Amino acid sequence: MNRMLFAVLVAAPLLTACVVGPPGLPGVVELGTDPYYYHGGYYYYYHNDNWSYSHQKTGPWRELPRDRYPREVRRRGQDGKGGNRDRGGDRNQNRDRRD
Repeated sequence: MNRMLFAVLVAAPLLTACVVGPPGLPGVVELGTDPYYYHGGYYYYYHNDNWSYSHQKTGPWRELPRDRYPREVRRRGQDGKGGNRDRGGDRNQNRDRRD
């Protein structure tokens, strides 16, 4: 009985440690003029192709694991319309072009 109680007491903190951390970003993130994105209760900061996260926009910032990065980052121009993409490139730029 004591062994079982000991195992439960040791396992409980380990299980809660697995849940801590940011949920990650959606597949496509569209940024405005500033490099911040809010999702799932966290602020994300994009700088030099790297992401950091925090509970508050003022920090402290922690590095986001790469497996939680979005597939693509888009930037909106000053006019609020879609702009160029930082990740993913212009793969389909000449897609409908006929020579």
